[in-house]
Amino acid sequence: MSTTTITETAPDATAEFADRLMGATLGWFDIMAIHLGSQLGWYAELSRSGGLTASELAARTGCDARYAREWLEQQAASGVLRSDEAPSQEGSGGSLADSRRFLLAPGVGEVLLDRDSLSYLEPLARMAAAVSGQLDALLEAYRTGGGVSWEQLGAHAREAQADMNRPWFDRLPSVFAGIDRLDDVLRRPQARIADLGAGGGWSSIALAKAYPQLRVVGFDIDDASVEMARRNAVEAGVADRVEFLLSDAALVAAQGRFDAVFAFECLHDMPHPVAVLAAAREAVRDDGVVVIMDEATEERFSPDASELERLLYGFSLFVCLPDGRSHRPSAATGTVMRPATLRGYAHAAGWSDIRVLVPEFGLWRFYEIV
Repeated sequence: MSTTTITETAPDATAEFADRLMGATLGWFDIMAIHLGSQLGWYAELSRSGGLTASELAARTGCDARYAREWLEQQAASGVLRSDEAPSQEGSGGSLADSRRFLLAPGVGEVLLDRDSLSYLEPLARMAAAVSGQLDALLEAYRTGGGVSWEQLGAHAREAQADMNRPWFDRLPSVFAGIDRLDDVLRRPQARIADLGAGGGWSSIALAKAYPQLRVVGFDIDDASVEMARRNAVEAGVADRVEFLLSDAALVAAQGRFDAVFAFECLHDMPHPVAVLAAAREAVRDDGVVVIMDEATEERFSPDASELERLLYGFSLFVCLPDGRSHRPSAATGTVMRPATLRGYAHAAGWSDIRVLVPEFGLWRFYEIV
């Protein structure tokens, strides 16, 4: 397919946008192909070998060889895989195509397979696939003002979110160790903390492993996420000190008093953030702390934004804003919760102000509510 006839006589701006749209389309194909390869186990199998043919890959993973060959060639054409030979004049249906061997390109394995790496981004493909399956529901929500919940987005979205955050959550203790007041609170004998919107539970688990005396209560309103978090806690060996409740975060005070209340990358999703911050104020001890980790947005909206802002708006369009509006009434915050918005929520909940603890941590920023 070529855009030559479209752009040859077009103004520069038209040509540039046409090229941008073509590039975005190629990117979408790559994302969906990555999802296919990941779910079929093809990347994992390729990582264990020094190169595989389509027939070998299909046999090892219980898949169809013809589809495997098309996928392998597409991935090599996109630079995700390498082939063991130079391009040939022989047609793709010949014996040469059947004998061609493929292997992962350098760097691909860490990004698509290493769940402990900060560069692990395979969950982005899973999230995109989950969103694609709900486009009709999203269109209806955009027309009516309704929403699309995490429950509707399903397992791929839920697990992708947990897996994408896990490598960063595993590093929470190292961040908190550099904040003396927060570290002191977590080291109190029998300290007890609340983890609001705990999702897959990795933030709770990471803190419990780093602080052996700590007891954690996680809250989430998605039943499948709570079950996933409970399984993860058992596998991590901390289930005796970490519990997860199917409960609205606004009910945190009903579980008693806490030395610290955390909300990691979730307040912008919540339909009633003011009520949640008010509940945190009631639940935290007088000498405790309330910490919010949310997106590291710019201070204000600006056209021609950074890639991070564009990423956040993308998540807001397809995930966070629709989820927030799947509950009524809703603050409809969206992913791009700027500091001024959080400050307004804090004031409305009876707090004095917000204080930036860590300006940038991956995609996020840490605030203390004071």
